[in-house]
Amino acid sequence: MGAWDIGPFDNDTAADFAGDLDEAAPEQREALIRAVLGGAVGEFEDLDADDGSQIVAAAALVAAQCPGGAPVTTAYGPAQPLPHFGPDLRRLALDALTAVLSDDSELAELWDDSDEGPAWRHEVERLRTVLSNTPA
Repeated sequence: MGAWDIGPFDNDTAADFAGDLDEAAPEQREALIRAVLGGAVGEFEDLDADDGSQIVAAAALVAAQCPGGAPVTTAYGPAQPLPHFGPDLRRLALDALTAVLSDDSELAELWDDSDEGPAWRHEVERLRTVLSNTPA
């Protein structure tokens, strides 16, 4: 799975996604995040671990802009500034995280087979709480 901790950017796939965001033109960054989050909603029967890792990372970036959201300060997250996200991305991120926690998610299955599974689920649920408590 390439993870070294439970944080949204504490895995190879999410760190690569942060690099993609940094390399993208500023006006393309929201579209990249939107594409990652939108891919989970209704387009995957079985969500693979890499897609799930990108979704958690993208959702963390959206949640960081919400009241009660924690800023993404890890060295593995994006270094370049991100635009202010529209309120529709909150709902999209929330729905995408639901897919990540579903029975069809390879990422959830991998974490559930590890000792850190409960802590990882708690982190994802924290993001869901921030996103769901923010008015659209």
